[in-house]
Amino acid sequence: MITILAKLLLKPDGRPEAELRRGYGVLCGCVGVALNLLLFLGKLLMGLAAGSIAVIADAVNNLSDAGSSVVTLAGFLLAGQKPDRQHPFGHGRMEYLSGLAVSVLILLMGFELARSSLERIFHPVAVETGGALTAVLCGSAVVKLYMAAYNRAFGRRFHSAAMEAAFIDSLGDCAATGVVLLSALAGRHTSLAVDGWAGLAVAALIFWSGVKAVKATVNPLLGTPPPPEFVEQVRALVLANPVVTGVHDLIVHDYGPGRRMLSLHAEVPAEQDVLALHEEIDRVEQELRERLDCEAVIHMDPVDSGDPGTEETRRQVEALAKCIDREISVHDFRIVRGAGCDTVIFDAAVPFRFRLTDQEVEEKLKEAVQVLDGGFRVVVRVERSYT
Repeated sequence: MITILAKLLLKPDGRPEAELRRGYGVLCGCVGVALNLLLFLGKLLMGLAAGSIAVIADAVNNLSDAGSSVVTLAGFLLAGQKPDRQHPFGHGRMEYLSGLAVSVLILLMGFELARSSLERIFHPVAVETGGALTAVLCGSAVVKLYMAAYNRAFGRRFHSAAMEAAFIDSLGDCAATGVVLLSALAGRHTSLAVDGWAGLAVAALIFWSGVKAVKATVNPLLGTPPPPEFVEQVRALVLANPVVTGVHDLIVHDYGPGRRMLSLHAEVPAEQDVLALHEEIDRVEQELRERLDCEAVIHMDPVDSGDPGTEETRRQVEALAKCIDREISVHDFRIVRGAGCDTVIFDAAVPFRFRLTDQEVEEKLKEAVQVLDGGFRVVVRVERSYT
């Protein structure tokens, strides 16, 4: 259904990716509102007729899902606004905020349903079940599976945290409806008062899906490393320029889908003309903007590639660093020649939560380099990688 509506309303062929993303987000939000309202009405009528707290809880859950779809829809609409003076980086993070709002609504609904279910456990009421109720619950499970499928598909295609949250919610709703269905069948064929317990199980599933959705939406707001494939694309594009001999210190700032800014250091031959190198680096920045749809700032690091002694010492220091730990990488390597002694200067990148402290890494590297040549003075800066 989504694919058919998209072809009729969005006409996706040839449209820019940013417009498609917003269009699919709005379309999925509208369909989510409509389907969840239909499920709410069907389950509410059946739950009231049967006197089942579990079915009514599942119906109210669908109503909250309709509200969540409205929030998701609003998030995509707001995220699509152009940058302005107050928000020069755009409004892309509104989508993350809408996903977080959906997650909070899920948690609140889980809490309220748990409270109602506990009341039914302590004060059980007879529940009437029949074929119509079973049919509605089965149909609801099928609809929720379909909603989970299209939210997952488009969430992965467009890397949307809001759609991923909706996928998790729909999958949890499907499991919750399955529990209610089992409860209805048990009530029909046995004398067990399982309605309240089924409602509590539904509440637990909803609450757990809310916790997962919160994690999925909070992470991009706090800041996460860029996808490895994006990092490789950046490195490949930069290193494709013949004047660039190395890339390091890549930092990617995410201001919402399609609004990325990055900075990096590019190693260039120190003996070449500065103006010519600057021209080449400008060309690389322009290519990154056009190919990866991001703003890029590149810092040039001059490397003395014409000195065989410096290159040999660099290879030896890199090998020594790997002997200390395979996770350590070396960059910004240079040797400052002095009258009395030469100074070896470099940066050492280590992962977060490394087994050694920064001071221990620095001391081990200094000792290793001085074993290589006791005449060296060593300056090391230990840092973390942002990728």
